[in-house]
Amino acid sequence: MSPLPDLGPSLVLLLVSLPLSMGIALAAGFPPALGLVTAIVGAIVVGLLGGAPLQVAGPSAGLAVLVLQMVDEHGFAVFGVILLLAGALQLAAGVCKLGRYFRAVSPSVIRGMLTGFGVLIIAGQAHMMIDDAPKESGLESLRQIPGAIAKLFDLTTLGAHHEAAMVSFPALFVILMWDRFKPARARVIPGALLGTLVGMLIAFARGFRVDVITVPPDLLSIISAPSAEALAGFSAPGTYLAACALAFVATAETLLCATAVSQMHQGDRTNYDLELMAQGGANLILGFVGAMPVAGVISRSTVNVEAGASSRWSTVFHGVWILVVVLLAPTLLEYVPRAALAAILVAVGFRLLGIKAIRSLSRFGPSVMLVFAATLLGVVAVDLLTGILLGLGLSSARLLLRATRLSIERIDGGADRIEVHLSGSASFLSLPRLADVLEAIPADARVHFVLDELSFIDHSCIDLLSGFKQRREDLGHDVVLDLNALLSIREAGDERS
Repeated sequence: MSPLPDLGPSLVLLLVSLPLSMGIALAAGFPPALGLVTAIVGAIVVGLLGGAPLQVAGPSAGLAVLVLQMVDEHGFAVFGVILLLAGALQLAAGVCKLGRYFRAVSPSVIRGMLTGFGVLIIAGQAHMMIDDAPKESGLESLRQIPGAIAKLFDLTTLGAHHEAAMVSFPALFVILMWDRFKPARARVIPGALLGTLVGMLIAFARGFRVDVITVPPDLLSIISAPSAEALAGFSAPGTYLAACALAFVATAETLLCATAVSQMHQGDRTNYDLELMAQGGANLILGFVGAMPVAGVISRSTVNVEAGASSRWSTVFHGVWILVVVLLAPTLLEYVPRAALAAILVAVGFRLLGIKAIRSLSRFGPSVMLVFAATLLGVVAVDLLTGILLGLGLSSARLLLRATRLSIERIDGGADRIEVHLSGSASFLSLPRLADVLEAIPADARVHFVLDELSFIDHSCIDLLSGFKQRREDLGHDVVLDLNALLSIREAGDERS
């Protein structure tokens, strides 16, 4: 297939990726140029080698939250080692064909994680929209939002905060309105690009002295191999735990994105293991040069499909275009106000909140919403790993509870005849409740056990039921209980396990 039809979509991707990559780098505490390095490596390496042809890999707003936490805790140098290890884990998981298993994460955990990302991004970037200093944590950012608003209403000292707000708020308004009301013919024009241009025009026309991004004229000057300090990180146990967390989150986001993108087109289906190996290889490279991690990104992937991309060449070309811009015209990027990039990220944060998805999730009951809420609160109040572990723990407990639930229904049929219907899973956990039901049956009643909906029974419950049957029959009372059926149910359960 000729790559020429993908030139147009690749240019659209370029216009989306430039502002987003720089903004996400700032949100993660990295220089904007390293966000562009990640975009270039992700586009070219994963684009050429990955198993999801129309998925776009690059800096992820969700991962930015985790990266910022890890950099704060371990430092930039050790984070490179963390990323190296995370990439190696992803590569190994792909080689071992574990890609599809990473998709087996409860949607309530994923939704809670993404919503938590959205809250943290909005809270952190709200301060950056007025050129205020970033805060130490997500909770601190949330706590100090009223103070940031107070600065804007303090009209006695008009200054840098007000000028930044006059750049960022119109940019945010344009992004949100364009994404909601853009005409069908112009759907491939990214709102992020329009918002950035509006912010640049306002800052230039009014002569505002707002913070702007800086891009070094020589991109190689910001790329560095792991230092001695970084190599010392290999001996720290916390490094390996952080690498596992980063690999897990990046992989879950990537493969969920790949699933969503595969439903948007009729082209080649996704090879999850190949995609995971390509992502791991890209992260190995990025860890070695001290850049940010790469992941599959739904926003850019959606733009890619809607722009008419037909093969992986659209992703590859857009990485080449970014490289060309950075090498030949880096000074053009230095006109971009940081406040405008913060507005882009706040818009991304609103999308990550996923209000519609939360409403859809709520239809599945309070237990699902409990898992969602625990994950969300853990991510926002503590850290990402805690939130994910809380969510996974609760979802596993919920699954275990459902798997071990036994429904016991007693029906009095008249003429001293009682039916006991058993359905679900009869294990030692349900033994006390089953024993209470059996002991409450009148001594002279005829008992008929109905087992049609019983999916599992263990040895302890079989012993209880067979002992009940034997005692009643010794006293001359009828008990209808097919012990062979119970043994067959148990054997079937053993085969499934």
